[in-house]
Amino acid sequence: MTAEATLQGVQLRHFVNGIWNNDDAAGSFPIIDPSTGVEVARAPIASPQVVNQAVEAAVAAFEDWRQTTPKERAYYLLQLADKIDQATEKLALMESRNVGKPVNNAREEIPLIADLLRYYAGAARVSEGVGTAEYERGSTSLVLRQPIGVVGLITPWNYPLLEAVWKIGPALAAGNTVVLKPSEITPVTTVALAQMAESIFPPGVLNVVLGDGTTGAAIVSHPAIGMVSLTGDGGTGKKIAKSASDTLKRVHLELGGKAPVLVFNDANLDYTAEQLSLAAFANSGQDCTAASRIIVHEDVYDAFVELFLDRVSKIVVGDPADPETQIGPLVSERQLERVLGFLERATTTSARVRLGGKKLDRPGYYISLTVVTDVDQSDELVQKEVFGPVVTIQKASCDDDMLTMANDVPYGLSSSVWTTNISRTTRFMRDLNFGTVWVNGHLSTVPEMPFGGFGESGYGKELSAQSIDEYSQLKHVMITSID
Repeated sequence: MTAEATLQGVQLRHFVNGIWNNDDAAGSFPIIDPSTGVEVARAPIASPQVVNQAVEAAVAAFEDWRQTTPKERAYYLLQLADKIDQATEKLALMESRNVGKPVNNAREEIPLIADLLRYYAGAARVSEGVGTAEYERGSTSLVLRQPIGVVGLITPWNYPLLEAVWKIGPALAAGNTVVLKPSEITPVTTVALAQMAESIFPPGVLNVVLGDGTTGAAIVSHPAIGMVSLTGDGGTGKKIAKSASDTLKRVHLELGGKAPVLVFNDANLDYTAEQLSLAAFANSGQDCTAASRIIVHEDVYDAFVELFLDRVSKIVVGDPADPETQIGPLVSERQLERVLGFLERATTTSARVRLGGKKLDRPGYYISLTVVTDVDQSDELVQKEVFGPVVTIQKASCDDDMLTMANDVPYGLSSSVWTTNISRTTRFMRDLNFGTVWVNGHLSTVPEMPFGGFGESGYGKELSAQSIDEYSQLKHVMITSID
C-alpha cells in the first residue's frame, strides 16, 4: 500500500501551487478506520522542502490575491460552498469513516459548513471599523484593513472539515493566502476540499500539506508566514506560541476546554437531562465544548443523576455506518488509551463510576459511555480535559459554590447554565469566566457570533466578522491638506 493510496476515491497527496504531489521522502503515516482498527490507507509526510514550496507558492499568489475585491473573494467562496453542497453525501461518508463519528451526525455537519462559507462571502463585503474623520485640524484620518500575507493553518482531528472551513473562510475573505496542515489522523476530507478548490481558486492561494508534528513545526518556524492559527491541545499551543515568537508572527490559538454545566434547583430536569445526555457525549466526547463537568444544586442532585443515567444508558453506541448509531468509537488507539488512563487513575480516588468505564469488547476503539460521581474539585477528572465519553457530576449547596466550582479550572472556553430564573441568568452570564455561556442549551454555535476562550483555552476568536479581523492588520492613514 503506497502513500498515495485512496480512501473512498480520495488520493492522499499534498496540494501545492495547484499541483498534486505525493512526495513521501520524509515518510508516511497510516490512516486507520477507528471502527475496526484496520489500516485503510497511507499518507505522505511533507518535508520542510515541500512546506517551503507551499509557502513560496502562497507568497507568489498573494501578490495578485491581495488585489482582489471583497466581491471577487466572495464569489470564490460561494463557488466552494456550492461544490460542498453537491458533495454532501460523499463528504459525510468520508468524515464518518475517517473520524469514526456516526454518519447521520456527519450528514448534519456538511450543510453547516457550506453555510459558513456563504456567511464569510457576505462578511467579506461588509467592512466595519473606525470612521473616516478629522481627528486633527487640517488632517483626515482613515483606517485600512489589509491582509497579513501567508497564514499557516493547523487543524485538529475531531472536526476536520468543519475546522478547516472555520479557518479558511476568514483567512481567504481577508485577502490572505493559505498553507493548511490537517491532522495526520484525519486528513481525508481536507484533501477532498482541496480537490474542490482546485478548479476555483488561482494556484497557490490554497495549499494543503499532509504530515505530522514535524510538518507543523516547519510551518510555524517559516519566516515568510505572517500568522499561524491552531486548533489543538494546550501543550501544542504553547510550543507554537514559543516557536512563533522567534519570527514575531501573529498566533491564534483555539485550545482545550473543560465546560462547566450548572444545573440549578429550578431547572426543568427532564429537559435538562435529555439535552445534556447528548451534549456530553456528542462525537464520543471528543469536543472541546463537551458538557463534561456537570455541577448540580443539592436540592435536585439525586433526581437529576437518576434521570441522566437513565438517558445515557439508552444512547446507542455502535458502527458509525449504522443509521441507528448515536455514538461511535474514539478516533485512535492512542486516544482510547488516554481516556482509559484517566479512568484507571480515578479508581485510586473517591470517584465512583456509576456507568460505563470500560473498553467495549469489539474491534475498533470503543469505550462505554461513562458517568462518574463523588469526585473532588481537585481530581484530575475535574481539572483536566479527558476528550472522551466521560462525564463527572458534582454536588453544590448554593449559587456561590456553583460559581466557584465552575471557574476553578485552568480552561475558559465554554459553559452552560440551566435555570428559569432571569436574575440568576444575568449573574452567571456575567461572572462565568468562559468565552461562551449557553443558557438552557449547550454546544450550539452560529457563524454570526464569535467563538473562543480564555486562559488555557487560548486566545483569538473563530466565527463572526471579528474572525476576519483576526486575519487582518490595520493601517492608519492620515492625509494633511496643503494649501
